[in-house]
Amino acid sequence: QVQLVESGGGLVQAGASLRLSCAASGRTFTTYAMAWFRQAPGKEREFVGATTWSGRNTYYAYYADSVKGRFTIFRDNAKSAVFLQMNSLQPEDTAVYYCAAGSGRGTYFDQNRYDYWGLGTQVTVSS
Repeated sequence: QVQLVESGGGLVQAGASLRLSCAASGRTFTTYAMAWFRQAPGKEREFVGATTWSGRNTYYAYYADSVKGRFTIFRDNAKSAVFLQMNSLQPEDTAVYYCAAGSGRGTYFDQNRYDYWGLGTQVTVSS
């Protein structure tokens, strides 16, 4: 059974940093696209960042414009984990953050590409 479990969320002040973790189990995710999405209260879930496999040991990273330069996505295949390092957090980053994994083709920001989802972790940034 495939499981994605997020952790690392919390309440921080503006300007602080957090690192989210996503532990994946149930299969090998080496060639899977792994991504983070978020959903703020009253808003639709939106893409944050993704890491996609492009052959051998090469991965590409993609980011939403709103987080580019502040957030970094990276993975540790040996641990079947993906991380989201979030720096310079702002109140508008407040949301539930979800980890997702997908094996198929499709654009990295398309939620339909992803087959598996975690339950999410809350990030709250106070001003």
